[in-house]
Amino acid sequence: MSKTRHLDAHCQAILDEYQNNLPRFREVEQDTKEKLKKTLADAGLLVAAIESRVKAYDSLAGKLELKGHKYNSLSDITDILGLRVITFYLDDVDKVASAVERLFTIDWENSVDKRKIHEIDSFGYLSLHYICSVPGFPYRFEIQMRTLLQHAWANMDHDTGYKSGVEIPKRYMRNMSRLAGMLELVDDEFSKIRIELTDYRRRVQALVRSGNLDEVPIDGDTFRSYLELEPFNQLNKRIAAMNQAEIQEVPLMPYLPVFKSMGLKSLGDIASVIKKYSDGAYQLACYQIGLTDLDIISSSIGPQDLCIAYILKNGGGKAGIKHMFDTLNGESDSNEMMAEMLMEQAKDLPFMNTDN
Repeated sequence: MSKTRHLDAHCQAILDEYQNNLPRFREVEQDTKEKLKKTLADAGLLVAAIESRVKAYDSLAGKLELKGHKYNSLSDITDILGLRVITFYLDDVDKVASAVERLFTIDWENSVDKRKIHEIDSFGYLSLHYICSVPGFPYRFEIQMRTLLQHAWANMDHDTGYKSGVEIPKRYMRNMSRLAGMLELVDDEFSKIRIELTDYRRRVQALVRSGNLDEVPIDGDTFRSYLELEPFNQLNKRIAAMNQAEIQEVPLMPYLPVFKSMGLKSLGDIASVIKKYSDGAYQLACYQIGLTDLDIISSSIGPQDLCIAYILKNGGGKAGIKHMFDTLNGESDSNEMMAEMLMEQAKDLPFMNTDN
């Protein structure tokens, strides 16, 4: 039920103008939101949320009742339509702002960057606020941009009544200020870590491309970059040539923990395994599929047989092969049977009877 408001004729005229234009506000809300979503998605910018709302009738009536004398017309009220973009990282706020600047006309005089506020309790209010307009629509609207942590703090702050005007004991205010400072520090650190990780990935990719593999430790990022060089491709093609088979590409990231469990430390170590054990892997593959009519093989056959050859030549035995299959496929009794069968197959192969 709407609360009874005491509005003068001027304020009532503004409220009537709002009601008459409400369908258009909602239309612009949806159009603006969709444009923002598409532009950010096209830029590859992942955000936590894009929120929007058109101010409710009672909310506007209450605002006019309190300070309607400040507004000559509805066009003077810039928050009838409001949107909020919530980012994961601090530096993404400026990226979103750049997108907003390209999409809409910005009223710079009335926009405000609250991030420049340096008060101790200002963390949850550090949004970037743009007052915007679009052609063919006579009313301005507001777009707020802030991080997820800033947004969470603002909501908690509101719920606790910290800014409600009610006097709060100093110990609570001090604890709230400490918490705000901690969250601001976390926001900063998340952005710094992302920047550092991005730099690390670029350095790793450059090292991998340059061939300096001994300098690159094995981890998820480095191994993924290494796979882009198709390091097992030559071995797989050699194996496929036995039956003129087609190679079906499958994800090879599951081999990362296998290589690490084998004690390999760098991408150079993996490259050395490929160089030293490719003949053994090929001999294993010949035994497995040489007398079959398989015309499709998995791209995992090369790294799998490399690992088996390495394990057998370095004394890992049945337990080592079983561990490999457990790592790749999950623990199973069939993995032990497979390991025992491979041990039997490999014992008379040439690579098992050489010193290198």
